[in-house]
Amino acid sequence: MKDNTNDNNENKKLEQLDAYKVNNDGTRMTTNQRVRVSNDEESLKAGLRGPTLMEDFHFREKITHFDHERIPERVVHARGYAAHGEFELYESMSEFTRAHFLQKAGTKTPVFVRFSNVVGSSGSNDTARDVRGFAVKFYTEEGNFDLVGNNIPVFFIQDAIKFPDIIHAVKPEPHNEIPQASSAHDTFWDFVASNQETAHMIMWLMSDRAIPKNFRMMEGFGVNTFRFVNAAGHSKFIKFHWKPVLGVHSLIWDEAQKIGGADPDFQRRDLWEAIEAGFYPEYELGVQMLDPADEFKYDFDILDATKLWPEELIPVKRIGKLTLNRNVDNVFAETEQVAFHPGNVVPGIDFSNDPLLQGRLFSYLDTQLLRLGGPNFTEIPINRPLCPFHNNQRNGFSRQMINVGQVSYHKNSLADNTPATSTAAEGGYVHFPEKVEGRVIQGRSKSFDDFFSQARLFWNSMSPPEKKHIVDAFSFEVGKVNVRSIRQNVVNMLANIDYTLATTLAERLAVNKPTQQQIDVTASSPALSQQNTIFVPQTLRVAIIIGNQFNAQELEQVMKEFKRYGVRYQIIAETFEPVRAANGQTFEVDATFLTTSPVLYDALYVVGGTAANQAKFNSDMTAFIRQVYQNYKPIGIATTGVPYFNATRAKASEGILFATANPNFSQQFIQNIAKQRFWERDIYI
Repeated sequence: MKDNTNDNNENKKLEQLDAYKVNNDGTRMTTNQRVRVSNDEESLKAGLRGPTLMEDFHFREKITHFDHERIPERVVHARGYAAHGEFELYESMSEFTRAHFLQKAGTKTPVFVRFSNVVGSSGSNDTARDVRGFAVKFYTEEGNFDLVGNNIPVFFIQDAIKFPDIIHAVKPEPHNEIPQASSAHDTFWDFVASNQETAHMIMWLMSDRAIPKNFRMMEGFGVNTFRFVNAAGHSKFIKFHWKPVLGVHSLIWDEAQKIGGADPDFQRRDLWEAIEAGFYPEYELGVQMLDPADEFKYDFDILDATKLWPEELIPVKRIGKLTLNRNVDNVFAETEQVAFHPGNVVPGIDFSNDPLLQGRLFSYLDTQLLRLGGPNFTEIPINRPLCPFHNNQRNGFSRQMINVGQVSYHKNSLADNTPATSTAAEGGYVHFPEKVEGRVIQGRSKSFDDFFSQARLFWNSMSPPEKKHIVDAFSFEVGKVNVRSIRQNVVNMLANIDYTLATTLAERLAVNKPTQQQIDVTASSPALSQQNTIFVPQTLRVAIIIGNQFNAQELEQVMKEFKRYGVRYQIIAETFEPVRAANGQTFEVDATFLTTSPVLYDALYVVGGTAANQAKFNSDMTAFIRQVYQNYKPIGIATTGVPYFNATRAKASEGILFATANPNFSQQFIQNIAKQRFWERDIYI
């Protein structure tokens, strides 16, 4: 949300990055060796129609650099977008952790946040059904702390050794490289039905959580179990949460597919535009904390990444706020070169024995070595910590520091045994001295064996519209599976979660009804349903569709209320010519029916009017209204817009508000916009 009091100059990370920025405006072109260039349009040739000469060093340098501009994209989370910001602590957490940035209320820490899709390539569209990454790099005074999470609190698998398998299964199938950025195919659902630890995650993936409205209204989770360790050496098991201030909201599947065509960059554009407009995205950081003595208190294993800790059992304590207040200057240099790693921790934050986390601690570092050309990726500006770093590591690809002196080993006498190690009191990282015993074995704890209880808990927690969306999602996804036996196996698995869900799918997918019985779990968790989130109008987008000869006073009153509540709007007409009201007043047009789409907006204000080509205008207006109506969104009808709504034959029902003889229209419309969806509406018109 907008915060004009924020001073970006206080962000030490941005100040550090300033030293690496280059502005070419008003300069003379040179080669990378700083030789001035006289011609950048024709290569050096032997005669005007002769061959190009190898001695043209400018051409060779220019084309060679171009040929090497791409680096390997991430195997997962390839499509991402990022922004700078800061984290401010609400209250001291010194009782629980010695992490310096969590000691004093009001402490501000620079951060860099990258949101991403998991499955698709870097060129895929934003709105695919997928898990979203939510990775935060804290540039603390003790070094970088990376909180590398997702928008879903659980994961597909329990042990990291199966991570290559789930990714191979969900990626495009290798024989034809189809489908892109989609889990709706045979190999993925074969993996799911064959590895039923996926059951809980699959319920989330088929829910609205997998198609978030935008990054600003998306929850984040650390997924794995970590530890806080305080100055006295006492620890707490913890789970990290990011709670968006604007609430948790999603698209519906019809919108997600159409937005993918209308604007493949929909979510990254939303983040960019919100920050540029000063509507800074905000998220509260919460932690769930559990005393080690209570590790075995619950009917789930706290180290199992396919399980969440229900908030009703273990409350989320909100400890600070993250504000994103500056866009990147260069997507490649910052967003693509940033390297996250869950092993980047600071004193006071430690790991648990979560087997998924244990594997991640190896995998992320190994990945960066390939993507970023060797071990010196930490010297790339976006990855550099704010505090000085000193060690005996030397050389390698792209080394940027010039280390002086003859000593590069420890221990030594030539440099008085420096760089020297630090005690815990001096800020040195000391691992939590957890007692570990047991036989070397390949296996997993029996406490990990319950695959269906929390999947059932999730289903029980959903509202009727959310349940319908899950059923429809399964119908679409598994309906894309060609092998009937896989469809049957998926339905059989889902019967353990909910028998009605499974039998409904059996009918839709033309397979046998399952014989399994659903697990006996009646509990629910209200925190899991998006129906219980925050609903506010701020930053939502309204389309104003308009012609000529409308009531200017009526329009201005509504736009005034939009501005008052931070609602963004665009005026949409047949052409970019300004529209003219009945009193002669003109209004600038932001988009035309050809250049935009109704799925890109959260609500609709139908003003109507006249147009040069009235028949085409009537058709475009009717189509626009129908789409918004069928996506359950609020619609406001101006006095001159009534004929256009009536022409759609839509019902004047929930979320449809008329201005005629309604002195409270503007306020009521704002309330409807905040609600966002009217699920009671009969959309079949």
